[in-house]
Amino acid sequence: MSATATVNMPDISETGLSAQEVSQRIESGQSNAVKTSTSRSVKDIVRANVFTLFNGLIFVAMVMVLLTGSWKDSVFGFVIIINTGIGIVTELKAKRTLDKLSILVASDFLVRRDGNDVEVPHNEIVLGDLLWIRSGEQVPADGQIVETWGLELDESMLTGESRTVRHKAGEQVYSGATAVSGMALVRVNAVGSHSYAATLTAQAKVYKKTVSDLNKGINTILKFMTFLVVPLCVLLILSQVHAVGGWNHAIATGEWRAAVVAAVAGVVGMIPEGLVLLTSLNFAVAAMRLARHNTLVQELESVETLARVDALNLDKTGTITNGSIAFHQLIMLDATANADAEKETTQALYDCCNEEQPNGTGKAVLAGLQSQGYEPGQITDRVPFSSARKWSAVVKPDGIWTMGAPEVMISALDGDYADVLDQVNAYANDGNRVLLVARSLPQSATPTAPSSEGADEMDSLVSGKVSSEGADIADSLRLDPHAKPIALVLCAEQIRVDAEQTLAWFREQGVRCRVISGDNPVTVGAIARKVKLTGEREPVAMDARKLPDDVNELARVLENVDVLGRVLPNQKKAIVEALHAQGHVVAMTGDGVNDALAIKEADLGIAMGNAAPATKAVAQVVLVDSKFSHLPDVVARGRQVMANMERVASLFLVKTVYSALISLGVVLTQIPYPYLPRHITYIGALTIGMPAFILALAPNTRRYIPGFLKRVVKFALPGGIATALSVLMAAWVLPNIMGWNVISNDADLAAQRATSAIILFVMGVFVLARVARPLNSWRGALVAVFAAAGVIGAFIPFVAQFFALMIPTGATLLATVIALASAAVIFALCLWLVPLVGHAAASMLRRHGFTI
Repeated sequence: MSATATVNMPDISETGLSAQEVSQRIESGQSNAVKTSTSRSVKDIVRANVFTLFNGLIFVAMVMVLLTGSWKDSVFGFVIIINTGIGIVTELKAKRTLDKLSILVASDFLVRRDGNDVEVPHNEIVLGDLLWIRSGEQVPADGQIVETWGLELDESMLTGESRTVRHKAGEQVYSGATAVSGMALVRVNAVGSHSYAATLTAQAKVYKKTVSDLNKGINTILKFMTFLVVPLCVLLILSQVHAVGGWNHAIATGEWRAAVVAAVAGVVGMIPEGLVLLTSLNFAVAAMRLARHNTLVQELESVETLARVDALNLDKTGTITNGSIAFHQLIMLDATANADAEKETTQALYDCCNEEQPNGTGKAVLAGLQSQGYEPGQITDRVPFSSARKWSAVVKPDGIWTMGAPEVMISALDGDYADVLDQVNAYANDGNRVLLVARSLPQSATPTAPSSEGADEMDSLVSGKVSSEGADIADSLRLDPHAKPIALVLCAEQIRVDAEQTLAWFREQGVRCRVISGDNPVTVGAIARKVKLTGEREPVAMDARKLPDDVNELARVLENVDVLGRVLPNQKKAIVEALHAQGHVVAMTGDGVNDALAIKEADLGIAMGNAAPATKAVAQVVLVDSKFSHLPDVVARGRQVMANMERVASLFLVKTVYSALISLGVVLTQIPYPYLPRHITYIGALTIGMPAFILALAPNTRRYIPGFLKRVVKFALPGGIATALSVLMAAWVLPNIMGWNVISNDADLAAQRATSAIILFVMGVFVLARVARPLNSWRGALVAVFAAAGVIGAFIPFVAQFFALMIPTGATLLATVIALASAAVIFALCLWLVPLVGHAAASMLRRHGFTI
């Protein structure tokens, strides 16, 4: 519903759209309404997390065991619920964030319709509307300026340019910009999904799953195991049925149940179910730890991406600088000026800035001088600052003092001040924002100095109002050409105190940092030099307008560039794409809407806490308190996760290797399976699951090294092969030595399985000790504690009964000790021989043209 506005606006001849025209446009879909759905529904998220290969394998195995009635052997299935729950909750949280994404602030806006000014909601603005843009409002739709009354826009959220832009009639304005002063009447020419801000939002809201190298490696293992699991499961069932006397006997006696349970023991052992769960939990724990440091991780997998980052693109404003201006220094142009003259000039500077509504630079100067004890002085007249004139002035008893942009003021003064301009350029090239203070003595006061009435009119204009004629009085005022330059004022963006130290850390860690900004490349380059972006080397700065469009050519240019200025939003995205083309893992920081697409494209998007909603919504990581110094903690946490998960993945893969080999040995030799699913649950928990969780959380600052899966497999093979050989040798030899009839005597079969479980447990402790190295610290104690826990558990009646554990006695004890001694020898031999065989095989394959 629209409402007639009570605000007094300038008289204009334009009547705007009629009510009928507005209705027609709304019916034809030409309104400013934008759909806010993401590309993944709740149904899609649930389906993607429930119906996974991992869940399918575990679920089928669990159902098979439950059908036999042996529920104790199916406890491994609970991991499905936990792992699926973590995945669903994480992605639903991401969906809610994306659904709330909106660059534009929803509020009512003033439009002109049927000759009246009426307020309408953001969504009811239509194509062709005459829209009033007033100071303090965000532009809700793209349009062309019909008439302006000193409109000045802050477009930093769209372009990255930190300075405001003054617009004239006929120029285009884009949704997402904010009016900082003046006002304008704009004819809307793009609404809804066709507007600039909505286009950025639509691109940013496309769901993009973070690619995890760790998860890719685990999924590769799972896919490979799938090809083994299905045929091996069938073969295991057939072999177990054959071992008990064939199908007729198995069905008649019910021993088919034992055959299925035995087959599942092999299948479950081959699936690293705990690794999938531990990966999710480790990501979640890392995210919680980062949250305590005011760092919000919005996608758990992004924690791992942190470890792989080797190229970091930084936005200057809000990242290296805090976005505010600080007064730095006043420099007298007359080197012989005494302290009194400098104090007089400083007081005049204070009075020039002490307006009713000073801009950012004026506020910075006032804050700096107030800290030095300055207070308002005596003035008789004032002309406030205007971006149209680029200067302000005060009339004091000792003359007219003017402050403003040096190049504008000097061009209006009589005399040659080229030397002053040289000084201005030198300071500007060092990253300073330079102002000039000039003075007209009382006897040279000029008629062009503003009258009191003119000052009042100017003051009303700057405060966001307009005269009835709509004239811009700022253009009618002129500087006194006889004024003399007195001093230069240096202001600069405030550099974060931790920026230099943080950048030094990244250099030491081998991460290449580049500053990408919408500001002047000279200014950005100077700031990069101050924070030692490239250490002792001078940073190379470049204007982004000179960048090539071709991605490959752009990639070559970027290798030699450290600072880019005047960068447009689409160029920021192209820069990320170019770095990807060179094989880099890219992180991108930012706070403006202009950064959103690049953050979305990067492997890791990092938004500041004060960033635009759109930017924070698409980022994987948000620095809540906007402190750049948190980034080393973020990267270090990612490296800890990746390095530790590689360690524990090796531990889990050992179980996969020996389970596959034992299953293969059972199928080939037609023997009963050496242990039960509950055995592998108990042993896996004490030698793999719980120790792995502790090891995964241990401090680790090792830099990421490509080749995660290759190293994990290389580590797992010797231990897995040794364990499989030890268990199979015991299963083949011990029945003959002990006189066990494992085919028809359940007690003998239980004794053999209990012995195999002991061998499996001891080999698991050996592997854990190898993974936990060095053992001369808490890691050694960790291995000892879990080894002791496994032994103690066997003496607890309930635990022993539930997990079918037995304490060997008499001749069985002797046979077990001999089997364990043999297992230790086999373990040592495999650690020595397997790498040699693997190296020889790899060399042979390379000679025949195969790449390893």
